[in-house]
Amino acid sequence: MVYLGAVVDADGSRTHGMAFDAIAEAYDRHRPGYPDSLVDRACEVAGLEPGASVLEIGCGTGQLTRSLLARGLRVTAIEPGERLIARARAELRGAGEVRFVNARLEEAPLPRARYRCVFSASAVHWVDPDVSWRTVADVLVDGGALALLSYFGLRDPRSEADQRALRDVLAAVAPEIAADWPTYRDLQDTFTGSAERSENVSEVWAWLGSYRIARAEAARLFGRAELAALPMRSEHTAAELGALLGTMSFWTRLSRRQRDHLLAETAALHGRLGRPVRSSVVACLVTARRRPERRSAGPDSRAAVGRDAEWRLPGLLGMSDRTPQEPWMPLLST
Repeated sequence: MVYLGAVVDADGSRTHGMAFDAIAEAYDRHRPGYPDSLVDRACEVAGLEPGASVLEIGCGTGQLTRSLLARGLRVTAIEPGERLIARARAELRGAGEVRFVNARLEEAPLPRARYRCVFSASAVHWVDPDVSWRTVADVLVDGGALALLSYFGLRDPRSEADQRALRDVLAAVAPEIAADWPTYRDLQDTFTGSAERSENVSEVWAWLGSYRIARAEAARLFGRAELAALPMRSEHTAAELGALLGTMSFWTRLSRRQRDHLLAETAALHGRLGRPVRSSVVACLVTARRRPERRSAGPDSRAAVGRDAEWRLPGLLGMSDRTPQEPWMPLLST
């Protein structure tokens, strides 16, 4: 897949996240799921077993939810989009124990100290960061884990020319959006930069996605962040690329003329290359444990506090040409 991630307005507005609701069917069809190995890693960090209660923020049409249910987890899935959550209900009927909450995280009535893990896949940056980190900490049991997943653009010599050409097309069609585009980094820089910020999970996630969501409070609420990553390469025809572009948050900010122009230019690029357009991304999982706090915990508060010494160092997982839905195995560990 090509990474064309969500861009938050310069004024800090996060309303464009609701644009996905209008394209729920296309979103479900063209957005990828998340690698099994990263989901398994998150479950390992959180110490999850079948029957554990977890919260998912921004479930969309259920790309990650399905993976959580397949592992026997009891999922509470929050999603503000009515069409998105209706699609998720239909797609996941009979897949496992899930309760859908049609609300924004900022407004959802959630119990304190209930969940062993809070997951969010490509969604937490749409939540008000003055609310999100505190809310996540409140609903986690002590020692419970936060698990953030997403795809980010990867600088890779094998696809760099194609990705630069795509960015040039966007800059010509919508310079105001291209000017605020997330930074692409190579794999080593991704791990180095994340390690430098690992004392604050919000700073790690903000840096990875060029999001404006870092808050000092997160360092007091969560322990050291851990990164696991899976780099991957893919190819898209003009039609496939156009379909994916239509599911991106920036698409609604384009005029009809700009959309037509962008599709025409990507088709022209495909024609000039005489082959599919190549891209590289890295699927990232960032985890951090809730710091212990004196409070009255719920019946699910069985997370082992003080396991920090058992944490494994961040893992570098192997390069593959497989699609994101296929299982990937660790190649190296650092």
